[in-house]
Amino acid sequence: MKSFTMAWRNVWRNRRRSAAAVAATSLGLLMMVLYSGLVTGYISGMERRLLDVEMGDAQIFHPQYQETRSIHDRIEQPEQVLSELDEAGLPAAPRLLGSGLAAAGTSSAGVSLRGVDVERDATVSEISEHVAEGHWLDPAQPDQVVIGKRLAQMLGVDPGDELVVLSQGADGSTANDLYYVRGVLESVSDGVDRGGIFMLASAFRELMVVPDGAHQIIVRRGSSTLEQADEKIDQVATDLDAQTWRELNPTLASMFDSAKGAMVIMFMIIYIAIGIVILNAMLMTVFERIREFGVLKAIGVGPLGVLKLIMLETMIQVGVAIAIGVALSIPFNWYLVTHGLDLSGLGEMSVMGVAADMVWRSEVTATTYVQPIFTLMFIVGLAVTYPALKAAFIKPIEAMHSQ
Repeated sequence: MKSFTMAWRNVWRNRRRSAAAVAATSLGLLMMVLYSGLVTGYISGMERRLLDVEMGDAQIFHPQYQETRSIHDRIEQPEQVLSELDEAGLPAAPRLLGSGLAAAGTSSAGVSLRGVDVERDATVSEISEHVAEGHWLDPAQPDQVVIGKRLAQMLGVDPGDELVVLSQGADGSTANDLYYVRGVLESVSDGVDRGGIFMLASAFRELMVVPDGAHQIIVRRGSSTLEQADEKIDQVATDLDAQTWRELNPTLASMFDSAKGAMVIMFMIIYIAIGIVILNAMLMTVFERIREFGVLKAIGVGPLGVLKLIMLETMIQVGVAIAIGVALSIPFNWYLVTHGLDLSGLGEMSVMGVAADMVWRSEVTATTYVQPIFTLMFIVGLAVTYPALKAAFIKPIEAMHSQ
């Protein structure tokens, strides 16, 4: 207790220097807490948008489908696979995939057709919540479709307008039919925006003459980790091609991992700068108090006692800085989590073909605070070691004659 009292008094002996060190440390901690939350929110938001709307956690295909993209390479008896996935606690939904040409008036465009089971699809995808105009598919309306945003602009159609779809059926016949646009999606991804047409699975089977099977099964991991879900899927889909989203899109997965690494590098840069400030402040303190430390050594205070005193003084400053930084971050984080940063004025943005949410929200967890605080304490501890050792091993005779 006496050591702490002495250290506390020593800290505030030179209030201006201590206040400057505390302010710099508080500001650095505040910036890192906010930065950590924003980066985590950005990565989590992009990952959720990719998985919840577009890809799911994993996908299952016919062994040759990824290479051929042929309408004939379908998963046989998908109902059995879906049933086993349900038993394993993994929500799953089948999709039918095809391509063709869509026309409205004098405009036409190449499109990708996606036949969905509305009820099952709702358990693996949130795309139904991303309809900008109109409504999502209705099982009672097989002649209605939902299309991508840019496709609607290219064809000049709105909800309620007619759309002709042309393709080639699985039996080699010409597939064509008239549909009505039920809804137009907001920006989801480049592929969906430019040419995506969602229709009921029953309408797809009738158009493309596909009586059975499924081209794709989208799987969510449920309460399992991605690795656990991957193992369960492999046990179910033994003769099929099953891949996690990281295997399907390794570039995007690598980008997410790189963003986390960049966050750590930014931590180190900021905290090294703070460490230099602390090092400079403590060195000045040591040089100003050389004679004082000499007296302490002369009256019997050992090196460990002096070292303890210097460390206590530093920890007091860091403790005050942490309290101020955390207190200041709470209202900022509340705003960033609740309201976020509205980036809609910058126009639509996408990352690796995935549309970004134009409201950038922070994601705050215990790690948002714990990681910056412990990193700060580690860097400051390293920075103060040299001046503390210098003071601890100073010789009383030399200190007495110091000017």
